[in-house]
Amino acid sequence: MQRILFVLSLFSILVSCSNNGSSREGAKGSSSYILTGTINGLDSGWAYLYHPEKDSKIPDSVQIVKGGFEFKGTATQPEFVLLGYDQQGQKRFPLGFFIENGKISLQGTVDSLYKAEIKGSAAQDEFIKFNELRKPVEEKQKQLYEDYQAAAMSGDERKAAEIQKEYESLEEANKELVAKFVKENPSSFVSAFQLAQTFAYDVDPAVLEPLYDGLSEKVKGSYFGLAVKKSLDAAKSMAIGSKAPDFTLNDINGKPVSLTDFKGKYILVDFWASWCGPCRVENPAVVKAYHAYKSKGFDILGVSLDEKKDKWEQAIKQDQLAWTQVSDLKGWESDVAALYEVRAIPMNFLLDKEGKIIAKSLRGAELMRKLGEVLN
Repeated sequence: MQRILFVLSLFSILVSCSNNGSSREGAKGSSSYILTGTINGLDSGWAYLYHPEKDSKIPDSVQIVKGGFEFKGTATQPEFVLLGYDQQGQKRFPLGFFIENGKISLQGTVDSLYKAEIKGSAAQDEFIKFNELRKPVEEKQKQLYEDYQAAAMSGDERKAAEIQKEYESLEEANKELVAKFVKENPSSFVSAFQLAQTFAYDVDPAVLEPLYDGLSEKVKGSYFGLAVKKSLDAAKSMAIGSKAPDFTLNDINGKPVSLTDFKGKYILVDFWASWCGPCRVENPAVVKAYHAYKSKGFDILGVSLDEKKDKWEQAIKQDQLAWTQVSDLKGWESDVAALYEVRAIPMNFLLDKEGKIIAKSLRGAELMRKLGEVLN
């Protein structure tokens, strides 16, 4: 039931790879890190190391021999990478971790590579330490998601609402955990990574800016530090009271729809996708709000980050989304998502009759409460 995190939008993996056995070499032919790994259960094939922080969108690739592989390269500072392999002709990237200069070892199993043991990186040790702190929250979120699905399928709306409220409290607990870690580890690159993961999808400058300001200058200048700064700057441009940017996208029937078509109404610009579990969990609350206030000058414009039209259409029918839906079917490459600085979903913006943003990231009861304020 976790949000689709900001970091995933940064890691829009392009799976075209150069299968030439080469890896990223350091300056003058030397290598400043050596990543030696073993994937049990995968005797041969190709291993891929994707570098989201670097300009190249093509992963490094090396052959797997008897389950083993080795990557060599340079890391001017701790770098977050994704490790993957071929699976039935498709590239999978199930493991994310930090590398840095030195010798790094990895031991994992093909069917649970995300659990691989990684040694040799101080940043990765910090990453593991943080994940252990977060583990109870993550396990509880997973259980709540399963409970919500069961309640939704049985039609128990009251139980589903209770679970949603509990889940939202866990999100706040997670933010507090991240904030504490960042304050205690201002020189850790993991701190910038976690700020980007947790706060940069729904930026409240009053909360995020002090945490960012407390980072060391080196961490501020890192990939994720700069990403957080960009999110802060964008949040100020999309702040409450600012004019929402206009856009035009095709609806489910291919008809162009513009935001300006809704001028004169209170409009919720709702970013979601069929594949986004938290979005689907949130949809019943949005449906309830729509039917409660549509007769009072309220409407919704759904903006889907889907890529497959059939999945998009199916989700609209299943969730009974009766309002206008648009999409360019580009997923995280959506121009409108970029225009609105949407880095995770679900995300929404409530606009007044003149197209000004009066609230954003309204979830569950918050949406009903806000609509009651402006429409009753």
